[in-house]
Amino acid sequence: MKILLTAINAKYIHSNLAVYNLQAYARKYLGQETAVEIAEYTINHPIGDILEGIYKEKPDVLCFSCYIWNMRYVAELMQEYHKLCPDVPIWVGGPEASYETEDFLAEHPEITGIMVGEGEQTFLELCRHYEEEKDTDALAEIAGIVYRRGEEICHTKVRATLDMSEIPFCYGQIEDFKNRIIYYESSRGCPYRCSYCLSSIEKTVRLRDMEVVKKELQFFLDHKVKQVKFVDRTFNCNHKHAVAIWQYILGHDNGVTNFHF
Repeated sequence: MKILLTAINAKYIHSNLAVYNLQAYARKYLGQETAVEIAEYTINHPIGDILEGIYKEKPDVLCFSCYIWNMRYVAELMQEYHKLCPDVPIWVGGPEASYETEDFLAEHPEITGIMVGEGEQTFLELCRHYEEEKDTDALAEIAGIVYRRGEEICHTKVRATLDMSEIPFCYGQIEDFKNRIIYYESSRGCPYRCSYCLSSIEKTVRLRDMEVVKKELQFFLDHKVKQVKFVDRTFNCNHKHAVAIWQYILGHDNGVTNFHF
């Protein structure tokens, strides 16, 4: 069983934290018989080259991470790949797919389903679903998805949010990120309710345990990573959390690593 997480970034120096978190979480709990692999491309790659690369990977399940900058590429890739391999389930997630799910499925009939919102636990359960070769009806047991069952579009229950400290550190193979920006999150959610922002949908802020954060920051410092960008929605909304991170960085500066907030 091979499940392929596909990310199409804006530039080569970017990396997709979402798919690396999904992979790290799934690998922690899945058996050895299921391989969760990542394929990263950029919007500068010709569509044909990306399609060829995905086809050569021969996934049993294909997943795409959908954002505003890559949606045109993803839409074309899904359509063309489905022509080549109509029996391979295609799943998507990310902000461009997660909010108007019925319209998205109607526009893209080749898609099996959508992972809605936070994806680590949902993706793990989907992996187990395909690993155990369950039928489509069993998808109803997985929270946080919208999927197609014949002509019917089915919504499962909302997925409960995850304890952030349970997400494994995804940068253990740091050599894979040479000359690329490292993205890191120490919190999720936003305390504000701005009507124009998707972050307002989640009403709480969750923090990664500070001792875990310090250990991971030290990993970046020890490996002299050039730049680490925090992707926390509102980094300094928790004063104690923000100051503790800044104090640790100041106290352990290596003269190389730049932290961006």
